[in-house]
Amino acid sequence: MSGWENILFMAAGFMAGSFLVLLIFLRRKRKEAMRIHALEDYLEQVNMGKAVVLSALGEDDFSKLEDEIYKTVTYLYQTKDRAVQEKNNFAENLSNIAHQIKTPITAISLSIQMMKRNPEENHLEQMEKQLQRLAHLEEALLVLAQLDAGTLPLKKEEIDVFTVLVLAADNLQELFQDTGTSIEIPELGETLISGDLDWTMEALMNLMKNCMEHSGGGRICCSYEKNPLYTEILIWDEGEGFAKEDIPHLFQRFYRGRNASRGGIGIGLALAKEIIERQNGTIRARNRVEGGALFEIRFYFYSH
Repeated sequence: MSGWENILFMAAGFMAGSFLVLLIFLRRKRKEAMRIHALEDYLEQVNMGKAVVLSALGEDDFSKLEDEIYKTVTYLYQTKDRAVQEKNNFAENLSNIAHQIKTPITAISLSIQMMKRNPEENHLEQMEKQLQRLAHLEEALLVLAQLDAGTLPLKKEEIDVFTVLVLAADNLQELFQDTGTSIEIPELGETLISGDLDWTMEALMNLMKNCMEHSGGGRICCSYEKNPLYTEILIWDEGEGFAKEDIPHLFQRFYRGRNASRGGIGIGLALAKEIIERQNGTIRARNRVEGGALFEIRFYFYSH
């Protein structure tokens, strides 16, 4: 083969190699453009509110970027959903609060009008009751707001269950006497839980008061025991029990069941639940087979 032939062969080989490299480069650029276009389309769909699943198109240089975009978009959607839910909850709570405030204010206003028409009539007692209701609502809402914000200081100390049950009952003694309610709290030996004495007592008072209101007096019973996992406290009455349709909603804020007492604001059970759960506990309500409503509280020794 002559020198010119070698040169032409080398030139042809170089051109063929260059052409092949160019084809590979163009194919790679085309593939990259398609991947970028696919990601652009996905982001456009996201901006239009269409939460589609971003399907992987194989392992390449864009795979990590694709994965991070999908994670970010998923997080943003979850954040948006939470924000919408919180907004709806806020609007619902605001409506409930306005309704709760409106009732006593209307009653006070009517009492004032009647006293103006007939100064000899005395409606001060009714007005005082409504003002007490407003004060109670204010206190409960402030506590719930602190719980929601995580700013309510809850101590963590050893509490004897018998002691906190007795203290809760003692604080309701006047109400129990007025309604003819008796309460039985057996002393079953030292049984400890970890929590805040005052707030745990507040939660138990709300449960006892609920039993009293729904049973129309009568007897309230308590018991407690512990096992390797948790300490369980039971509080029950001997009344008609909860209405079946009320049970799923009993711990919702402002929910007032079929047998709710007049003047109640529907916060007591919600507040009790919040306090117990913030202290590594759980609570549920059910009806006893023997009759009557029962609250089952469990304080776990370890996070569950």
